[in-house]
Amino acid sequence: MGDILFQRSGRLFARPSFLEGYGRAIDIGATFNEYNQNKTPEEADAAAIRSDWQAVGDSIEYAIDKISQEIS
Repeated sequence: MGDILFQRSGRLFARPSFLEGYGRAIDIGATFNEYNQNKTPEEADAAAIRSDWQAVGDSIEYAIDKISQEIS
């Protein structure tokens, strides 16, 4: 569940590997920085809102499944 939520809510954050982290320590010019890019601010907003609502839906689905298991 946590990975699914991070995929939805962590869309703007980098999840570097160990080697990338090591490389960032010596990356003086910040050349490793790469972010999710959208063509327009409106497109970025729409993607963020869609991701947020998908995370809400995932949470509701998880809660329904959990309650269903407890009732059974």
